[in-house]
Amino acid sequence: MERKWWKESVVYQIYPRSFKDSNGDGIGDLQGIISKLDYLKTLGVDVVWLCPVYKSPNDDNGYDISNYQDIMDEFGTIADWEILLQGLHDRGMKLIMDLVVNHSSDEHAWFAESRKSKDNPYRDYYIWRPGTDGHEPNDWGSFFSGSAWKYDEGTDEYFLHLFSTKQPDLNWENEKVRREVYDMMTWWLDKGIDGFRMDVINLISKVPGLPSVSEEAGEGRSFRFGGKYFVNGPRVHEYLQEMNREVLSKYDIMTVGEAVEVTPEDAALYVGEDRNELSMVFHFELMGVDSGPGGKWDCKPWSLSDIKDIFSKWQIHLNGKGWNSLYLNNHDQPRMLSRFGNDTVYHKESGKMLATLLHTLQGTPYIYQGEEIGMTNVKFASISDYKDIEIINMHEEYLAAGHTEEAIMNSVYIKGRDNGRTPMQWSSEPQAGFTTGTPWLAVNPNYTEINVENALADPDSIFHYYKRLIELRKQHDIIVYGDYTIVDKENEQVFAYLRSLGSKRLLVVLNFFGEPVSFEIPEEIETHGAELLISNYEAEKDTDLRSLELRPYEARVFKFTV
Repeated sequence: MERKWWKESVVYQIYPRSFKDSNGDGIGDLQGIISKLDYLKTLGVDVVWLCPVYKSPNDDNGYDISNYQDIMDEFGTIADWEILLQGLHDRGMKLIMDLVVNHSSDEHAWFAESRKSKDNPYRDYYIWRPGTDGHEPNDWGSFFSGSAWKYDEGTDEYFLHLFSTKQPDLNWENEKVRREVYDMMTWWLDKGIDGFRMDVINLISKVPGLPSVSEEAGEGRSFRFGGKYFVNGPRVHEYLQEMNREVLSKYDIMTVGEAVEVTPEDAALYVGEDRNELSMVFHFELMGVDSGPGGKWDCKPWSLSDIKDIFSKWQIHLNGKGWNSLYLNNHDQPRMLSRFGNDTVYHKESGKMLATLLHTLQGTPYIYQGEEIGMTNVKFASISDYKDIEIINMHEEYLAAGHTEEAIMNSVYIKGRDNGRTPMQWSSEPQAGFTTGTPWLAVNPNYTEINVENALADPDSIFHYYKRLIELRKQHDIIVYGDYTIVDKENEQVFAYLRSLGSKRLLVVLNFFGEPVSFEIPEEIETHGAELLISNYEAEKDTDLRSLELRPYEARVFKFTV
């Protein structure tokens, strides 16, 4: 297996709007991030992934970009961004930027030109179609509810938007569009960035003809997710190989593609070491583990057996072929401690247990801001307290469909994206030390207990446990490069696995629940001379490894040789 710096790194994701506000306007900004670089250095992370900071009308919090080569006024200036980049590099950390090129903002200059006339030179930068019998060109539904098409009176045609109506999809069939994107990427790479996280990159190729999902047409038709016509589309690998050839291969960088609805087999095509496409992808299989038949908002309890199956499948399938990304939350997901742990009684224990899982598998771990101090989901009293366009659209659609306010809000509390977007909790000062003004999104009321200041002062905090896990990855190659084998697969309470590299072995044992449990280590695992590498409880070093008594949410990692 080829060694790469990005395989050995730990990435920290920053959602700039919610990280740190430097000027009191209630919105996080670049100078705020700059003021916290020493904090990131103390944690020990290697790479910062910065969510979009480009010019944007903020319909989807920066994922609707109106100028790819300028900075949003609320966040600062290009000069501020250059100070940030230099500050990271001076501290031995790297920076990857978000690349959002499936769509732009409808306020981008390209789209402003595109909508002027059917023969405008920029018309073909986007996907325009005439209506069918006075209705949308097809029945594709948007990820953000409703039709994926918007009618434009000026030219009597519709444009495609898989996301918000203000996020028209770019037409990757047009070679000029691809050249514009590659030139823009080169511009940022020449400024010294260390790679890209690519937003919904596996949606850039659409099936020619843009067929409907069903034959049903006309008034009152329902809009359906047309994924089979734009997920992993027919030319996506051609485009990414072209991107790699034209841009990526010329720099020593990392790339991670957000890839919806990919299987491990699909992922191997994107990240295969002989494929010349991407370093790794984010898949969503685990993020759907608590979704019912009705999709994301149809919440159901997750099962440990499903979680084990998903991790095992990805670990085994990509081993030796490509590389995994490891995450349990981000800016689009609820907080992992509330979702997969226990955010009340066993807050600290379950936060550390989940961290142990992420940092002892093969792949690159991603820490989402606040995860390292155990930030949790929030329950705002009213829908008016939420800012996320996905939540607001769903609330309106579900009310119209007859769902109760209580049921809708319960889904929002469990799955809403604003759970991960509440401001970073720096201290017990007003507004959690995030801002001196009124924050753009309310702070989680638990900031007086859960905050960075408290975490740094407590040697037993989740923060210090993360710091230790990051140090261990740097000290032990087996954590990064070792093979994975599940242990006691049928166990309904414990997730245990073995990592192997040459004669080295690592045994990870995780109690995923709030009850104590006995765990028998199978006879075939030779544990003679095992050393306890890390645990989230005080634990005896010379434990009898044939039988372990695990406390609620206990995690133990043993190292030995054979």
